[in-house]
Amino acid sequence: MALRLAEELGAQILSVDSMQVYRGMDIGTAKATAVQQTRVQHHMVDLVDPDVEFSVAEFQKTAREILDQTERIVLVGGSGLHFRAVVDPMTFPPSDAALRAELEALDESAVTAALLQADPAAGTQVDLRNPRRVVRALEIHRLTGETPSERARTQEAEAVRSYQAAFEFVAVGLDPGRSLAGRVTRRLAGMVDSGLLDEVESLEPRLGRTARQAVGYKELLPVLRGEATLEEGMAAATKATLRLAKHQRTYFRRDPRIAWVPWDQDRDVRYERVRSALEEMLA
Repeated sequence: MALRLAEELGAQILSVDSMQVYRGMDIGTAKATAVQQTRVQHHMVDLVDPDVEFSVAEFQKTAREILDQTERIVLVGGSGLHFRAVVDPMTFPPSDAALRAELEALDESAVTAALLQADPAAGTQVDLRNPRRVVRALEIHRLTGETPSERARTQEAEAVRSYQAAFEFVAVGLDPGRSLAGRVTRRLAGMVDSGLLDEVESLEPRLGRTARQAVGYKELLPVLRGEATLEEGMAAATKATLRLAKHQRTYFRRDPRIAWVPWDQDRDVRYERVRSALEEMLA
């Protein structure tokens, strides 16, 4: 859809997929092929090696520099936070690798207790069941002195909560419908047939913490280690993909700026629905 739209508009494409920034992660992230990238110039693809921790803040900075230099661009992808980091007035607090490692080495309950001691209402802003988010919140507090509750009261936070964009744009979402499970199963089988397992094996020594968590790669690593069969790995990858899709749908459905169009098996019908929705929003 994005390729056809970009060609029709004379636009370029900017990927808002958190994993397509990693070189070599081609099949598992459904990255645009070399031929497709000759049809339309792509951005935010193949930026760093998979052992690099490429943060959302770095993603935002790079993507916005591209937007400033490009007349017309189509954003495409399903990484919700990365999408909003590009289009919304988000700023990201500093980080410190040494401090984060120190906090991650502590017992999870101790980190949660320390955060709640600094901010008893932290649970209203941070998912206390998510260790990474708790560590990050405490890291921010240690570095800046700001608690989650204080950060939530800023003018910027209110703008983000109310979906006040940093610039004008129009957005369309394709509702996957009830046939998603079958399409996911067929898509993963096609990826394996195209060499996904070989791709994961070649990348395994170089996968950093973030890249290692990518859906599909994470579930196939045990297969390579002999801890699971290919069938078990595929079943786990299918389940993880559907879980991710459900999360993405819930996340994007909250955004009132997105016009939703129903899925159709016919590519031309899908495309016309997307074009019509965009034209209506631009009218």
